[in-house]
Amino acid sequence: MDESELYSSEDEDVSMTGSDFEFQLKGSGKKLTSTHGATSPKRVGHPSISGSSSSQSQTPEGRCHGAPMDCRATASHLYEAVRSGRSALQTLIDDWLEEYRRDREAGLLELINFVFQCSGCKGVVTREMFSSLQNADIISHMTKEFNEDSASYPLVSVGPQWRHFAEGVCECVCVLVRGCRHSLLYDDFLFSSLIALLTGLADSQVRAFRHTSTFIAMRLMSSIVSVAADVNAQVLMTQRRCELEKNKTVEHRAIDRVEELENSYRELLEHQEDLRSLMNGIFKGVFVHRYRDRVPEIRAVCLEQMGLWIRENPARFLNDEHLKYVGWMLHDKQAAVRLQCVLTLQKLYEKDFISQLELFTSRFKERIVCMILDKDSDVAVEAVKLLLIIQQQTEDGLSEDECAAVYPLVFATHRGLACAAGGFLYHTLCCVLDGRADKHSVAFLRLLAHFFIKSEYHDHAAYLVDSLWDVAGAELKDWDVMTSLLLQEGGMEDKLESAMIDIMMCAVRQAAEATPPTSRSQKKTVTAKEKRLQVQERRRITNHFIPVFPQLLAKFSADVGKVSRLLAAPLYFQLDVYGTSARLEKCLDLLLSQVCEILLKHREECVLEECVRVLCVLCSECHSFCGRVETAVGQLLDSSVEKFSSHLSEILQGSADDDDFYRAASSLNVLAIFSSARDLTGRDLFEFCFQLLKMGVETREINEKLMVPALKCAAFHLFWKGVAITQLSAATYKSCLSVAQSRVRNQAFVCLCDVLLVFGSVCEGDGLRLQRFSPDESLTAEMASFIIDYVFSDEDELNVVFEERIGEDEGEEMKMAALLQRRNQLAGYCKLIIYGVLELRAATDILKYYNKFYKDFGDIIKETLSKTKMISSVESARTVCLCLQQLFSGLEQGSADVELMEIRSLAKKLAVNFSINLRVVREPLLALHQCVRHTRITSCLCLWLALIGWFGVCRDGLRFASLGLDNGDSANLSFLEILSEFSFKLLQPERKQLVADLRRVCSSALSSGFVRMYERSLTGSKETPAAQTPRRKRRRTNSLVSGLETAAVVSNTRHDDMDDNEFTDELSLAHDDRSEDEEEAEIEDYDDDDDSELGFALPSTHDSASFLEDLFE
Repeated sequence: MDESELYSSEDEDVSMTGSDFEFQLKGSGKKLTSTHGATSPKRVGHPSISGSSSSQSQTPEGRCHGAPMDCRATASHLYEAVRSGRSALQTLIDDWLEEYRRDREAGLLELINFVFQCSGCKGVVTREMFSSLQNADIISHMTKEFNEDSASYPLVSVGPQWRHFAEGVCECVCVLVRGCRHSLLYDDFLFSSLIALLTGLADSQVRAFRHTSTFIAMRLMSSIVSVAADVNAQVLMTQRRCELEKNKTVEHRAIDRVEELENSYRELLEHQEDLRSLMNGIFKGVFVHRYRDRVPEIRAVCLEQMGLWIRENPARFLNDEHLKYVGWMLHDKQAAVRLQCVLTLQKLYEKDFISQLELFTSRFKERIVCMILDKDSDVAVEAVKLLLIIQQQTEDGLSEDECAAVYPLVFATHRGLACAAGGFLYHTLCCVLDGRADKHSVAFLRLLAHFFIKSEYHDHAAYLVDSLWDVAGAELKDWDVMTSLLLQEGGMEDKLESAMIDIMMCAVRQAAEATPPTSRSQKKTVTAKEKRLQVQERRRITNHFIPVFPQLLAKFSADVGKVSRLLAAPLYFQLDVYGTSARLEKCLDLLLSQVCEILLKHREECVLEECVRVLCVLCSECHSFCGRVETAVGQLLDSSVEKFSSHLSEILQGSADDDDFYRAASSLNVLAIFSSARDLTGRDLFEFCFQLLKMGVETREINEKLMVPALKCAAFHLFWKGVAITQLSAATYKSCLSVAQSRVRNQAFVCLCDVLLVFGSVCEGDGLRLQRFSPDESLTAEMASFIIDYVFSDEDELNVVFEERIGEDEGEEMKMAALLQRRNQLAGYCKLIIYGVLELRAATDILKYYNKFYKDFGDIIKETLSKTKMISSVESARTVCLCLQQLFSGLEQGSADVELMEIRSLAKKLAVNFSINLRVVREPLLALHQCVRHTRITSCLCLWLALIGWFGVCRDGLRFASLGLDNGDSANLSFLEILSEFSFKLLQPERKQLVADLRRVCSSALSSGFVRMYERSLTGSKETPAAQTPRRKRRRTNSLVSGLETAAVVSNTRHDDMDDNEFTDELSLAHDDRSEDEEEAEIEDYDDDDDSELGFALPSTHDSASFLEDLFE
């Protein structure tokens, strides 16, 4: 908050022009009328103040009359008590009421000064001001006394001393009204005068006055509404008692009692009318104008108290005339106001007001449904809870389409929103059930599995389980029901079984680890109770699954997807239990036999990896039964090596049939997976694998089922052995990069990247220095060719291939898998550059495609460029230069203009990645200029000079642009248009020097439009190239080029939907503190359709929260 906000002349609806508020004061015959501008409502001058009450003012008023410090001290006592929160407000208010009864003018003056002090004003209202000035004049005088040095005031101040200030003010107002509810509330002086002052302050242009007075007025209204509700109840009760007394026979009727009740009834009606007048004054004088104030805190407090009024006194406020304000503010631009509206509606729908809310529901239900996608997650969460209340409380509830809009939110990454949607889904599913407790879990789990199948988010069962964990934990942890459903013969369909297994395994993980999925995880300290519950859940899982798990594996051993997910269960067992009894040891034997059988039966990599993971966990030395597992694993490996060796000789001799190839590939596949987890160097697999690879490369008879595991085995052998790859082995791997089979080619590239990363630089492992291997030029060139040919391949060609081979839906999945593979390959190549295995100039092969493949690989290339700048900013700049030189050298005559524009666009993207601190990038860019030969400027260099646009480079760019001017050839002058794009990167001294150089070298063409345009870009004239950008960007860009010597430091965050021109302009706008988006407009102008920016995100398809970190770590 700054001073411009505190004293704002742009307030929306600050004045009360056009208001129908007319507050009639009975005791004075004068009325309070709202006016515009500085003439806020006048304070009512009561005749009794200067006349009849003058005799009362001699002793009590003497302390205030002509003594502002005494008045201030009295008001400060109440203010300090409220601020500190340590005093008994009831006692203070009682003392003040006693003083007020002795001298009401002095008491009111203390209350007025208390209001001004709560606003942060240091001025004091004296007796003379109170007696002679109207409210508008008093407020004008106090505005001048306001402390303008600080934009803060008590209600918005932070710190321990202000923590309970707002609560103290609320309590003070409530205690005051409660103490006056029998007498002073109806005296037509105290509260009428206070409301008149608050109404005038609420009309002020000073934010502190407006906010504080509105806050106090709304709390005062709430207290009066509560009293009015009690009076209404008393009126009804007195009326009934009076009627009962009148209905009695003459003999039993008490005339005195009837008269007493009638008098009480008339008095209560007068009180009711007085309270209605007070409430009408506050509502029309304050609320109607401040509910759409420009300050969101003021709007929020108005809506919060409106909900309280409706609940406390529904007879008066629960109608469309008042509910419409809550509905309108559902469209507010500030999340805090929208949130307050939703919270208010939640409390209304929870009460028995459904019949009176039918019209409101039909009018605003569509807006509430849209708010589940609100940008602010808190608003979205509460909107979902509100829809659940509407669904539960109303007869019609929500339509199927409205419910369908909520269901996908269970997969949102925001856990609060997902759990709220989970509660909504749970209620919907439970409504479908028949209510029988014995079959509740069975029916619920079946319905949940059906929902998971129809949701089409089949890779994200963990998100669904986590969303339902708080409300459906008992059903999701009913392991008996789940396993019985799965083991039941013919009980479930195939898709339903698969969905049930997914849900069950995710529930097992959630119960054992007690943590949500990765992207929903929140850092928090686990308490001892939570750890104890986690241990208990893990024990329950272990006790239930140990006997039945082998049966599950036996039933689903033939299904790849189901068995691969089931094999993750033993990782969450308390495995030590297997060694506690002979019965459980038999269960261990059954488990080992099933896992080994599955390992030998399947060839799918996902199944083999899960089997090896389970066996390695069981082989851990911390378990007492590890020796038994080691024996079983050793026998499995021996049989696999024997089978592979028995068929290898026939394969090498060329006499093997298809069965020999199949058996050898199956055995080698098992060994390849085991070699990734265990040291198998003692079994001498490297030589066998190398022979297979060499034979396949030489004969070009590639069997990919053998070659792929052979490549893996050979690479892992080198890792376990700690021996660098030889030139002969490297040549074999290099030859595999050009084979026709894509699986072999891709696996060879991945293995090469991993081996080179480990052995390509001097590194240490287990205390021993690993051997170093440096790739030669031919291997480097072959890897670069692989990247160009297979990673940066044309996407249209790939789409045609996928659509021809498979259907459209499966084709999309294949394209995503292929893109993920290409990203991994590119990341592996980039890591070789970052870790120094390849020279930095090898990055030229990937920088060329930064613009063309920005959507698929832009983040990886950008991260690589950032890392290279950390290594050497100079060499990084030279690499960029070399990249552009190579591209320009390849320009074809026929399409030179089009390709030149593409290169220019690429250079803009690359230039943005340089630091915005121009003094930092000065040295590397000058070194970049010096790295070029000082000979005649070639066209390649000139293009780069145009694209970078810094001092030394720009000078040579000017020379290039001026070539041929002596002979009357001005074709190169258009080059200045390219140079002008980067004038904002120049410091002021270089700009002045370049202007002089421009006038010197282009003296014969100063009238040319290109020369004038480039000169304007250097001098900071308004007619800059940025004049073609949108208006908002143009204003900010001009402000940068007009005189800043160094660019302001800004956040390096960039939105994906922002193009590079906009991003460059954003950099130039860093110094502008207030963006146009922060300016608050009229509430009526709110755009309902801004829900296009969703407030939630669906889970990533990657396992890690940051896939880019996985690629580079």
